[in-house]
Amino acid sequence: MNTGKVDVLLGLQWGDEGKGKVVDVLTPRYDVVARFQGGPNAGHTLEFEGQKYVLRSIPSGIFQGDKVNIIGNGVVLAPDLFMDEAKDLEKSGHELTSRLHISKKAHLIMPTHRILDRALEAAKGKNKVGTTGKGIGPTYTDKVSRNGLRVGDILENFDQKYAAHKERHMKMLKALGWTDFEGFDDVEKKWMEGVEYLRRFHIVDSEHEVNKLLRDNKNILCEGAQGTMLDVDFGSYPFVTSSNTICAGACTGLGIGPNKVGNVYGIMKAYCTRVGAGPFPTELFDETGKKIRDLGHEYGAVTGRERRCGWIDLVQLRYSIMVDGVTELIMMKSDVLDGFDTIKACVAYKLPDGTVTRDFPYEIDNVEPVYKELPGWKTDMTKFTSEDQFPKAFADYIKFLEDELETRIGIISIGPDRDQTIVRK
Repeated sequence: MNTGKVDVLLGLQWGDEGKGKVVDVLTPRYDVVARFQGGPNAGHTLEFEGQKYVLRSIPSGIFQGDKVNIIGNGVVLAPDLFMDEAKDLEKSGHELTSRLHISKKAHLIMPTHRILDRALEAAKGKNKVGTTGKGIGPTYTDKVSRNGLRVGDILENFDQKYAAHKERHMKMLKALGWTDFEGFDDVEKKWMEGVEYLRRFHIVDSEHEVNKLLRDNKNILCEGAQGTMLDVDFGSYPFVTSSNTICAGACTGLGIGPNKVGNVYGIMKAYCTRVGAGPFPTELFDETGKKIRDLGHEYGAVTGRERRCGWIDLVQLRYSIMVDGVTELIMMKSDVLDGFDTIKACVAYKLPDGTVTRDFPYEIDNVEPVYKELPGWKTDMTKFTSEDQFPKAFADYIKFLEDELETRIGIISIGPDRDQTIVRK
């Protein structure tokens, strides 16, 4: 029996690779766009027709007319932040309630989860992970410890369920010695308004819906949040997020079998960035790093935090391509490197004992990047409309990356706008 397929779109680095723009470029090919993990701690920025939008929980296919958009069971949802995001979109003329479907099994981020996030981070002292403080970690912790509150719970006896969960969190906060509850009542009031707002949407058994859509031969694009190196199993642990950001997360976060996965699109920047704490072998602390940050506007879409910047890391990318099963690469922000005389790429790591490896090791705290230098292209590519216009040095850079990563680069972004996207032949 023929069924539709699920293509998966993932970030291959430490997040912030530009997934939102790519989803927006790819969605015309699909009937459905689905988010499968993560929460409002990461923003997908889209720019078109002179407008800039930052999506946190709502799938990036929402701008494509009649597409169905699904928030899957693997997502954690904050009703108040979701309400703000949805109302902003509605103000700009994008009707949501008929096209956005939310899984009953998605877990709710409670106001007390955010306080727990701050309290637990403070308790770590100098070993802070650098969370966004949005309550993501504590919500996933409740999920795996079988104490979670889910979207489906708002449909029946919700006040009792909420009160019981809140009481448990308050006991935990007391045990941590936490006393800062300033503004909590206002946050909680708005959160409850968000719960009421959520009730307007299609709250569904998303696993049944997704598989029925596949049986009806619909094509689905699964949108991941963050990046592979923030995966709770395969990322640079413990400086990771609390969910599976890799391709396998699309199966558990939507309830689809692995045999339903078609293409896996891996998104990378032409360089590398990271937000918050954690190891970053190719990080640059010099003027070059600052120049990349300024040219690439490398500041968090949600937090405004300055991103750490460095050269592209091919050891790390090969690892991500392997664990995700990437079938095609998409390279973002190539234009940021337009003005450099020399481009560097990390091709191997030198380990503390002096050995050199091309494999991604268990610990990357003390590795030294081994670089290959390539000539820069020194050309403004932002107005190009075809790969035939690429300067030779840039075409050579693409070929070098494809050879090193053993994967084709199918799409290249040369600017933030929807139109600044070159699909290669």
